[in-house]
Amino acid sequence: MIDLSTVQAARQRLQGQVLKTPFMLSRTLSDMLGAQIWLKFENLQFTASFKERGALNRMLALSGEERAKGVIAVSAGNHAQGVAYHAQRMGVPAVIVMPRFTPTVKVANTRRFGAEVVLEGDTFDDAVAHSQELIRQRGLIMIHPYDDEAIIAGQGTVALEMLEDQPDLDTLVIAIGGGGLISGIATAAKGLKPGIEVIGVQTERFPAMYAAMHGREMPSGPYTIAEGIAVKSPGQITRQVISRLVDRIELVAEADIEHAIVVLLEIEKTVVEGAGAAGLAALLRDRARGQDAWFQGKRIGLVLCGGNIDPLMLGELIERGMVRGGRLARIRVDLRDLPGAMAQVTKLIADAHANITEVHHQRAFSTLSARDVEVEFVLQTRGPEHIQEVIDVLNAAGFTASRYGH
Repeated sequence: MIDLSTVQAARQRLQGQVLKTPFMLSRTLSDMLGAQIWLKFENLQFTASFKERGALNRMLALSGEERAKGVIAVSAGNHAQGVAYHAQRMGVPAVIVMPRFTPTVKVANTRRFGAEVVLEGDTFDDAVAHSQELIRQRGLIMIHPYDDEAIIAGQGTVALEMLEDQPDLDTLVIAIGGGGLISGIATAAKGLKPGIEVIGVQTERFPAMYAAMHGREMPSGPYTIAEGIAVKSPGQITRQVISRLVDRIELVAEADIEHAIVVLLEIEKTVVEGAGAAGLAALLRDRARGQDAWFQGKRIGLVLCGGNIDPLMLGELIERGMVRGGRLARIRVDLRDLPGAMAQVTKLIADAHANITEVHHQRAFSTLSARDVEVEFVLQTRGPEHIQEVIDVLNAAGFTASRYGH
């Protein structure tokens, strides 16, 4: 079974071939959450994910004959890029099987590293089944995304770096998909500091490891914004390590993850994918539930484990985040369909210092009387209080205005 020495040996092999990423205190998040929040920026690896640590550690163990045959990996993206990039560096042929829903940015980056990409199946498990057929046909060597001791040891090097930079950490909060990252981190962290707390985080839509640890049957899917941890079948090796070393597993909702992505972008000016925001999502969720959150006053280490998010998705999340924060709002105004009425409304909105970004003018599909019109405005505002100020100004001027669709 993997232990601290296995992870330390992996670190020696990886020296100079993967980045020792920054591990920094976030003052703003610390103030928000009432704890010291330290961020490990694994999204700054060359392939924008921690996954290349484990992939390289496993491939360095290949024999000459195995290198000549080539490798195969199944991944929703980050493991794929790690395998493809280091296979290219090592001169090893690589085939990557990805589910069809994989974000285009991850598919494109994997192909850019020279790998043969095969898109097959709607889920990770479908892609795994297809990979077995390719292994039988072509004799390729499987580089498993998580259920392999060399993979786990490589991922554990993240914890060695975190505790080297900040030995006084109390708790590590780590995303779980198949469990490779948290297994390696828990092995290394508890080997160095037995009293440290290790907490896993899964999305409610893919709670496989949580269910396994609690002896429950819980459905998965069909989709999560955190596709990097959308795993229906956790590993056997990782399950053993997690049951022994991980203190507990938390579940977060899609909205929690969306919120955390936007918070990291706005506060830390860093881009993460859904899985990379899962740890912060758990803290923000618990903070929203009350002031006596379990992490108050602690020194918390979070791993921003990946940054490969589709730019179109990121744009949607920013907009949705602005809506949640009251910075973007829809209001409905009912007015007489007379010349100058619209101009009067827009002037009142402008005088209240809100910016109009969209206008929808509705005559036919309305329950209002004839000669009345319903107008929907999308506004950029300073926040909820500013939205109410705009509505009050319009109502005071004789119009009927209200917040709409929030």
